[in-house]
Amino acid sequence: MNSVPSKLRARDMAAASVVAVTIALSCAPASAFIVFDPSNYSQNLLTAARSLEQIQNQITSLQNEAQMLINQAKNLTSLPTSLLGQIEGNFSEMKTMLGEADKLAYSVQDIDRQFTSTYENFGSNLSSQQLVDGARERWKTSVSAFEHSLKSGAVAVDNIEGTQQQTSALVGASQSAVGVLQATQAGNQLLAVQARQVADLTAMMAAQGRASALEQARKAAAQEQAREQFSRFMAGSSYSPSTVRMFHD
Repeated sequence: MNSVPSKLRARDMAAASVVAVTIALSCAPASAFIVFDPSNYSQNLLTAARSLEQIQNQITSLQNEAQMLINQAKNLTSLPTSLLGQIEGNFSEMKTMLGEADKLAYSVQDIDRQFTSTYENFGSNLSSQQLVDGARERWKTSVSAFEHSLKSGAVAVDNIEGTQQQTSALVGASQSAVGVLQATQAGNQLLAVQARQVADLTAMMAAQGRASALEQARKAAAQEQAREQFSRFMAGSSYSPSTVRMFHD
C-alpha cells in the first residue's frame, strides 16, 4: 500500500524537474550558446590574410614610387663643380698669343700679299738697296716666327699643370656623381679639357710649321736674290784691276 504513493511522488518530482529545465532553457538568452563553424572560420582567416597581403603590396608600391622620385631628383641635380671658366680662359690665352704673331700673320690674305712682295719679287726694277732691305726683312720675319713658336710651346707647357688639375677634379666629380645629369656634365667638361689640350697642341704645331716654312722660304729667296745680284754684276761694267796698297810705310 505504501509503495504506490511513493512511486507517484517520484514521477511527479521528475516531471516537475523536466518542466523547470524546459522553462529555464526557454528563458536563457541566445548568446549563452557559442557555435564554432570551422568552415566559416577558415574563410574569414583567408580573407584577412588576403587583405593584409594587399596592404603590404600597396606599401611596397608607395615605397617604390618614393624611391623613383628620389632617383629622379638626383638625376636632375646639377654638378656643383664647373671648370668651364678656367677652360675658356686657357682658350683665350692661346688665341691671344696667336694673334700676336708679327711680320707674317696667320691670315691667308696677308700671307698671299706679303709673301708675293717679300719672297718672290726680285725684278730689275728693284735697286740693290731694296734687295738688301728685303733680305733683312725676311731675316727678321724668320727670327720673329721662331720666337713666336717658342712662346706657343711655352703656353702649351704652362697649361699642362692646369690640365692635370682640371682632369683630376672632374674625374673625382664624375665618380661621386649622384645622378645622370651630374655624370653627363662632368663628362662634357672633361671633353672640353681635352679639346682645349688638342687646341694647344694644334697651335704649337702651327707656330712651329709657320717658323719652319718661313725659314725655308727665306733660304729660297736668298738663293734667288743671289742669282739676281750675280746677274746684275755680270751684266755691269767689266772689272778693271787696280793697285791696292795693303800696308802703309
